[in-house]
Amino acid sequence: MLIGMARADRSGRVSERGLLGALGWPAGHRIDVHPHGGMLVITSVRAGQQVVGSRGELPLPASVRQMCAIVPAQPLLLAAIVSHDLLVIHPASSVAWLLADLHAQVIGGRRVG
Repeated sequence: MLIGMARADRSGRVSERGLLGALGWPAGHRIDVHPHGGMLVITSVRAGQQVVGSRGELPLPASVRQMCAIVPAQPLLLAAIVSHDLLVIHPASSVAWLLADLHAQVIGGRRVG
């Protein structure tokens, strides 16, 4: 798994060229974007509804951004799972929630957040 960080622009596009290169997704590559448990799962699909942009940007449709509470300029954690040819996008709020228990252990058992 490879990790990157990005922020969505006002149009809902995200760019992380290093991860796209590792996945082998050039400009014009067809993808599908689906929400799953508060995160976005982007898969490589021959007949995908979206395409990787000319500058390596991933289009995130407004409907899926809303389902995952992704807003412009919010930090996003991107995880490329190359062996499965997919990219997972985690909003900062999901990352904080996932790390809360780990951080609670660090401060002696009290849950943070």
